[in-house]
Amino acid sequence: MPKKIPTYLVFTKEQRNGILLLFTLILLFQVAYYFFDFSQTPTSNSEKAEWLALQSEVDSLKQNQPKSAYTIYPFNPNFITDFKGYKLGMTVEQIDRLLAFRKQGKFANSAKEFQQVTGVSDSLLNEISPYFKFPDWVTEKKAKGKSNWVDYSKTNTAGVKQKVVVLDINLASKEDLMKVYGIGDAISDRILKQKELLGGFVSMEQMEDVWGLSPEVIEKLNQQFAIQTNPNPKRIKINEASIKELGQFPYFRYPISKSIVTYRSINGDLKIEDLTKIKGLPIDKIKIIALYLEF
Repeated sequence: MPKKIPTYLVFTKEQRNGILLLFTLILLFQVAYYFFDFSQTPTSNSEKAEWLALQSEVDSLKQNQPKSAYTIYPFNPNFITDFKGYKLGMTVEQIDRLLAFRKQGKFANSAKEFQQVTGVSDSLLNEISPYFKFPDWVTEKKAKGKSNWVDYSKTNTAGVKQKVVVLDINLASKEDLMKVYGIGDAISDRILKQKELLGGFVSMEQMEDVWGLSPEVIEKLNQQFAIQTNPNPKRIKINEASIKELGQFPYFRYPISKSIVTYRSINGDLKIEDLTKIKGLPIDKIKIIALYLEF
């Protein structure tokens, strides 16, 4: 008896037709590959030379194109930012010296004083000092030879000099604030709102935290206002307040409030020296912030 052929070697009619079609296609592709040239036609040398010539011309135009220069406009050198200092050609150390000087509440009122504070070279000073623009009261003081610039003055319509009365910023009204050039309805409202939230300002440096106040306007505020009375600010019990309660304090937003509560839960009650360990808390404002906290 002949052996039975396994079923996996038996093909149906459709399968046999498919195999035949496959072999036919393979044969056709082999014949086509043999009789036809499918290789790419190389670019002619003349065309390649033309492209190289165009590229050389483009490179030449790029080299001859004038470099964009940083345009300098008149500015008060006391309010140079890191970016502006870098653009002017100052080093990081020179910018840091200026910022440290300004944190003391001092101003450089001449190009020479600016050089003494920052240590910039004579060549750089000669290049940027023509753009220095100091406040009018500085210019007037130099013209009159006065050494005490604390006594600010202004001229009324009759041309008579009148001494500016320095007011307490915590007692200032909206009308008082709007007398300062550069402060309008909206900004005066922001200042009063910030004072209300804090329960009073403890330093004129806090004017820097009011959105919309330019350095020049802040300088004018410092000329006409001061902290003359001991304010009684709202104090936050930092070791008891919740994240929501901490977040209502202008200097604490949600991420800082969350960091405070997290630190408190891990390390126990905070002390004033622990504020430097809170992630996101502005280090340069810790002395001011601490006056609003109760430990």
